[in-house]
Amino acid sequence: MAAKIVKGDEVVILTGKTADKGKHGRVVRVIPDKHQVVVEGFNMVSKNVKPNKMTGEPGKIIKKEAPIDVSNVAIYNPETGKADRVGFDFVDGKKIRIYKSTKKEIVK
Repeated sequence: MAAKIVKGDEVVILTGKTADKGKHGRVVRVIPDKHQVVVEGFNMVSKNVKPNKMTGEPGKIIKKEAPIDVSNVAIYNPETGKADRVGFDFVDGKKIRIYKSTKKEIVK
């Protein structure tokens, strides 16, 4: 099964945190089992790390990206400057991804 959103795609955040809504970023990781994606610099959460006395490492707070449901993002079409839907087409017996609005191939 071909994925509509893959690692490296530029996506637009449709819903979620108010500060992130409407912005676009690059997909860092795709989690197909849970239907989630991790977008670079979005849905940031704080993680508290305990100090490790054995190595002398102090405790700290780490900011990292949390997964977003794939239904809350859409691929960014640079030609129109908007979010777009992904479709599939066959060219020379190969399945390719296309933008639904312009019918052009999505290139990485």
